[in-house]
Amino acid sequence: MTTSEIKFNITLDDNKLPEKITWVAEDSDMEREVSCKAIMISVWDPATESTLKIDLWTKDMQVDEMKKFFHQTLLSMSDTLKRSISEDKMAADLKDFCEHFAEKLEILQKKP
Repeated sequence: MTTSEIKFNITLDDNKLPEKITWVAEDSDMEREVSCKAIMISVWDPATESTLKIDLWTKDMQVDEMKKFFHQTLLSMSDTLKRSISEDKMAADLKDFCEHFAEKLEILQKKP
Protein backbone atom coordinates (compact mmCIF):
# COMPACT_ATOMS: atom_id res chain seq x y z
CA MET A 1 0.00 0.00 0.00
CA THR A 2 1.22 3.52 -0.76
CA THR A 3 0.24 6.91 0.56
CA SER A 4 0.14 10.32 -1.04
CA GLU A 5 0.12 13.72 0.59
CA ILE A 6 -1.65 16.93 -0.38
CA LYS A 7 -0.27 19.84 1.62
CA PHE A 8 -1.75 23.31 2.18
CA ASN A 9 0.20 26.14 3.76
CA ILE A 10 -1.77 29.10 5.07
CA THR A 11 -0.01 32.34 5.94
CA LEU A 12 -2.09 34.39 8.40
CA ASP A 13 -1.96 38.07 9.25
CA ASP A 14 -2.00 39.43 12.83
CA ASN A 15 -5.79 38.98 12.94
CA LYS A 16 -5.46 35.35 11.80
CA LEU A 17 -6.96 36.09 8.38
CA PRO A 18 -5.44 34.24 5.42
CA GLU A 19 -2.95 36.38 3.51
CA LYS A 20 -1.48 33.64 1.35
CA ILE A 21 -2.45 30.06 0.50
CA THR A 22 -0.13 27.61 -1.23
CA TRP A 23 -0.51 23.92 -1.95
CA VAL A 24 1.35 20.98 -3.40
CA ALA A 25 0.37 17.39 -4.18
CA GLU A 26 2.94 14.58 -4.12
CA ASP A 27 1.50 12.50 -6.94
CA SER A 28 1.01 15.34 -9.40
CA ASP A 29 3.13 17.03 -12.04
CA MET A 30 3.60 19.98 -9.69
CA GLU A 31 7.27 20.77 -9.21
CA ARG A 32 6.73 23.30 -6.43
CA GLU A 33 4.07 24.81 -4.20
CA VAL A 34 1.46 26.77 -6.11
CA SER A 35 -0.34 29.87 -4.84
CA CYS A 36 -4.11 30.09 -4.81
CA LYS A 37 -6.63 32.53 -3.38
CA ALA A 38 -9.24 30.14 -1.99
CA ILE A 39 -9.89 26.55 -0.97
CA MET A 40 -13.02 24.61 -0.10
CA ILE A 41 -12.38 21.22 1.43
CA SER A 42 -15.21 18.85 2.36
CA VAL A 43 -14.65 15.53 4.07
CA TRP A 44 -17.21 12.88 4.97
CA ASP A 45 -17.31 11.73 8.59
CA PRO A 46 -18.86 8.25 8.56
CA ALA A 47 -19.22 8.17 12.34
CA THR A 48 -21.62 11.13 12.37
CA GLU A 49 -22.73 10.80 8.73
CA SER A 50 -21.99 14.46 8.18
CA THR A 51 -19.73 16.70 6.16
CA LEU A 52 -16.87 18.58 7.77
CA LYS A 53 -15.65 21.63 5.89
CA ILE A 54 -12.79 24.06 5.64
CA ASP A 55 -13.45 27.19 3.59
CA LEU A 56 -10.63 29.72 3.35
CA TRP A 57 -9.91 32.65 1.06
CA THR A 58 -7.28 35.35 1.05
CA LYS A 59 -7.98 38.98 1.82
CA ASP A 60 -7.12 39.97 -1.75
CA MET A 61 -9.65 37.67 -3.42
CA GLN A 62 -12.02 39.85 -5.39
CA VAL A 63 -15.82 39.46 -5.28
CA ASP A 64 -15.96 38.55 -9.00
CA GLU A 65 -13.32 35.88 -8.44
CA MET A 66 -15.33 34.41 -5.54
CA LYS A 67 -18.48 34.30 -7.68
CA LYS A 68 -16.63 32.39 -10.41
CA PHE A 69 -15.05 30.11 -7.79
CA PHE A 70 -18.49 29.16 -6.42
CA HIS A 71 -19.90 28.65 -9.92
CA GLN A 72 -17.05 26.40 -11.03
CA THR A 73 -17.15 24.47 -7.74
CA LEU A 74 -20.86 23.77 -8.20
CA LEU A 75 -20.22 22.65 -11.80
CA SER A 76 -17.51 20.27 -10.65
CA MET A 77 -19.88 18.87 -8.00
CA SER A 78 -22.34 18.10 -10.80
CA ASP A 79 -19.63 16.17 -12.67
CA THR A 80 -18.69 14.29 -9.51
CA LEU A 81 -22.33 13.40 -8.82
CA LYS A 82 -22.64 11.89 -12.27
CA ARG A 83 -19.28 10.12 -12.20
CA SER A 84 -19.46 8.75 -8.65
CA ILE A 85 -23.02 7.44 -8.40
CA SER A 86 -24.38 7.75 -11.94
CA GLU A 87 -27.04 10.28 -10.99
CA ASP A 88 -27.26 11.63 -14.55
CA LYS A 89 -30.64 13.36 -14.13
CA MET A 90 -29.71 15.12 -10.89
CA ALA A 91 -26.31 16.09 -12.32
CA ALA A 92 -28.08 17.65 -15.31
CA ASP A 93 -30.47 19.47 -12.95
CA LEU A 94 -27.51 20.81 -10.98
CA LYS A 95 -25.87 22.01 -14.21
CA ASP A 96 -29.12 23.79 -15.09
CA PHE A 97 -29.06 25.46 -11.68
CA CYS A 98 -25.43 26.46 -12.28
CA GLU A 99 -26.48 28.26 -15.44
CA HIS A 100 -29.19 30.09 -13.49
CA PHE A 101 -26.68 30.84 -10.70
CA ALA A 102 -24.19 32.31 -13.19
CA GLU A 103 -26.86 34.46 -14.84
CA LYS A 104 -28.07 35.81 -11.48
CA LEU A 105 -24.50 36.63 -10.43
CA GLU A 106 -23.89 38.14 -13.87
CA ILE A 107 -20.73 36.12 -14.45
CA LEU A 108 -21.78 34.62 -17.78
CA GLN A 109 -23.49 36.07 -20.79
CA LYS A 110 -27.21 35.24 -21.06
CA LYS A 111 -28.17 33.02 -24.00
CA PRO A 112 -30.18 34.85 -26.69
